[in-house]
Amino acid sequence: MKEANMAFPVNVGDLLRAELQEDAAYQDHGLCVVGIFGKSNMQPGPLKESLIDTLADKHIFSLFGGPEDGGTADSLIQAFYNQENRVLYLLLSSICDSRQLLRACHSLSAGTSHSDAHDLWKGLDRQHCLHLLYMFSVCHVLLLVHPNHTFDVTYDRLFRALDALRQKVLPLIRAAIKDCPVSKEWKLNCRPCPPRLLFVFQISGTLKVPANGSESGGNPDKPKKHSPRRRLQHALEDQIYRIFRKSRVLTNQSSNCLFTVPANQAFVYVIPAEEDPVGTLIGQLRSNCILSDQDLPVPLSGPRRYQQMRRSARQPSCGGDSGSLSVGGQLVDCSLKEFLWQHVDLVLTRKGFDDSVGRNPQPSHFELPTYTKWVQVASRLHQVLISNSDDDVAELAVKVQNQVKVLEGFLDADTKFSENRCQKALPLAHSAYQSNLPHNYTTTVHKNQLAQALRVYSQHARGVAFQRYALQLHEDCYKFWSNGHQLCEERSLTDQHCVHKFHLLPEPGEKPDMDHNPPILNHNSRGRSTSSCNCGRKQAPREDPFDIQAANYDFYQMLEEKCCGKMERIEFPVFQPSTPDPAPASNQPQRLPCEGSVEAERLKEPSTAQSHTPGDTSLSLALSLGQSTDSLGPYGDGDGSETQVQQKRPSLIDRQPSTVEYLPGMMHSGCPKGLLPKFSSWSLMKLGPAKSYNFHTGLEQPGFLPGSSFLLPWDLVIRSRSEEDTGLMEPLDGSTSSWPAPNKTLISKRGSTGGLGRSRRRDDMARVFVGFEYEDSRGRRFISCGPDKIVKVLGPGGAKDPATRVLNTDMPLYIPSPSQGRGLKPHYSQLSRLFIVVPDAPLEVTLNPQVQPGPPPCPVFHPEQTEVVLPPDGLWVLRFPYSYATERGPCYPPKENQPLNNYKVLRGILRATTANPPPQ
Repeated sequence: MKEANMAFPVNVGDLLRAELQEDAAYQDHGLCVVGIFGKSNMQPGPLKESLIDTLADKHIFSLFGGPEDGGTADSLIQAFYNQENRVLYLLLSSICDSRQLLRACHSLSAGTSHSDAHDLWKGLDRQHCLHLLYMFSVCHVLLLVHPNHTFDVTYDRLFRALDALRQKVLPLIRAAIKDCPVSKEWKLNCRPCPPRLLFVFQISGTLKVPANGSESGGNPDKPKKHSPRRRLQHALEDQIYRIFRKSRVLTNQSSNCLFTVPANQAFVYVIPAEEDPVGTLIGQLRSNCILSDQDLPVPLSGPRRYQQMRRSARQPSCGGDSGSLSVGGQLVDCSLKEFLWQHVDLVLTRKGFDDSVGRNPQPSHFELPTYTKWVQVASRLHQVLISNSDDDVAELAVKVQNQVKVLEGFLDADTKFSENRCQKALPLAHSAYQSNLPHNYTTTVHKNQLAQALRVYSQHARGVAFQRYALQLHEDCYKFWSNGHQLCEERSLTDQHCVHKFHLLPEPGEKPDMDHNPPILNHNSRGRSTSSCNCGRKQAPREDPFDIQAANYDFYQMLEEKCCGKMERIEFPVFQPSTPDPAPASNQPQRLPCEGSVEAERLKEPSTAQSHTPGDTSLSLALSLGQSTDSLGPYGDGDGSETQVQQKRPSLIDRQPSTVEYLPGMMHSGCPKGLLPKFSSWSLMKLGPAKSYNFHTGLEQPGFLPGSSFLLPWDLVIRSRSEEDTGLMEPLDGSTSSWPAPNKTLISKRGSTGGLGRSRRRDDMARVFVGFEYEDSRGRRFISCGPDKIVKVLGPGGAKDPATRVLNTDMPLYIPSPSQGRGLKPHYSQLSRLFIVVPDAPLEVTLNPQVQPGPPPCPVFHPEQTEVVLPPDGLWVLRFPYSYATERGPCYPPKENQPLNNYKVLRGILRATTANPPPQ
């Protein structure tokens, strides 16, 4: 190897990979390896690099450090080989150096979390430990450099961590160097000798070294034997040795230690502080001028004597001793090179280090390798501990990385403290989560309890492990909840939760199974209510429904078998499948039939007029009259003229509902056109002829409050065709063009006014009875004569209030029940039925119910047939749905704090017109 090849320092990885040959004169000479590591401050020049410049007596490193590289594993150790002195210097840079620290800070982004930043720093610490382990495995002498004059006690913990890591990876290192051409002792101990550790401190600028006169107890003529710097070195040696012995980093047998310190030689060196350059030059100039006037070198005192001693100390020492006597009897401090060379000479002369102490000291092994042998061993260790680039030792490198976790107990005190705090906080958080919990609970309760547990956890947990144990708390609480404590999340149509724990619904024909995991059960909220059948003549208890079919169809079908199954009724059209497996309709727009197709031609055929007799469901009355069934906007004024049947024919999609897709919910203003549900949620029945209702006794059905079962009269005037009044066939729905209410005067053509009873016969007036029936959950029923009034008849004669008030206003769907319970929660009565008594008269009463069960944008619900003409001479009852639901979900009843006026039945539910009399 030529001297020019090592004129500048190189990365140790490049040095080991380069096949450089030594000069023939040095091939058989031994090699001393000196490692330098430690910390640096923000001083202008690097301290560790300047030490090598001083030791090699040449300018090797730049004043402001090397180039800014990426800080890879190979670039952290710089090598300089002084071939003449047979010394190889290894310089380790780490996170403890200001340049590396600044580079690491730049790598952190602004959004890096506390735990991520902590992981980055600890990763750099682990990398530094592996590099130090490499240095302790290949060096003879190690220099620990510190930028001030106080010992950093964190090195004690670092060295104990390195010792523990070395014991763990020692078998792996032995396997890596087993084929290297070194001695058996080196292969067994994985190092050429127990390295000797030396300490280099630097006196800070704030530390002022007092003059000798001030330290001699007031006697300036009696100087100390040792200088203040030397006494500081002795004090540091005693302190360091006592600390390491106390922590058992140093023991009696040096072969078992990570490093050794000499027993009879100095191992601490203090570099004097740099002085002000200008002050130094002035002081030297003054001292030179003073000395030139002296003829004889007499002993000096004070500052002049100190300057003379300083110049003497700068002269090269010719002995290997640590110092020599100078003027005044005080020992002169040695230089750094003299301090280090007394230890290097022991290596180069093959004497080795005998640092074992005690009664029976055991000699330690020592080997001085040649450069070629050292490169072979150092290269294998570099591949295992640092670079991990060789496939031959890749498995060993992975095992070494797995053993690095032993460092966490020594170096990562923050994480250890944080984990202890978080582990103590977890039981408190679990207790807060499980406090006041029912056996089964919903997701909302789980989230509320979890938030409370996290608040308790955040009060006690600290440090970098906070987030990790917070996630564990999330997982623990979720496991506790899902392990038999999860309540069924399904809500009934009355907005009550299912009381069962998480379960599956039985398939059609499958029986419930409690032993199955999860159990197979039907929903149950433990809510029971009392309801009447379609006609209202029979009451029965019912379970709280969870689906619209059980609420509006199944319960009433069960009661029909016992009560009203044989009654005359008007069936609403429902879905008639043409395929064995019909599917619910999606929210896609409806596709019209193509022109010329078979389906379109069939739909274009004219349909014959169908009668609206009870039980005839072939075609609705509205379609036979040419009215559109999908119109949910303003209804017509009820013009009874013959031009009504000449309206525009309905579109194809309205006239022929789909037989492939069905409507999954109920009919409402927002559902697709041309679709029908599989069942009807409404019911229209005939209880009997008109005379079956006695207005003196009211409805004779169970559950009515006393005096509240009377229907309201609606008097309508019937005109004969022979009269030539202009108001023929006018609607009787209470509008401006309708017949006046009873007890109102009429203006004839002649301008005369008079009562109805005087100017017309008794048979010119027809009386229709109407009653809006409300029913609460306890089965208590009553007829309402207004939005906020209950019918109350105390004597004979029936109800006196006319029906025009309820027909011309929006009737509420829910009103407070007249008999509230003892609890704070209010009870509501729901509109359940509409009773209509149609007399046997030339009158056509049209039924058009529209319900809005919620605030906008809640849709308007209506039966599958929007307008139904009630045949004369009958007591009809329209049963409203028990619950309302769309394809997106149910419309829940009002809460306690919600206004009831948003839940209503729209006005215009009944319309009456005079019918054409049969020809004479």
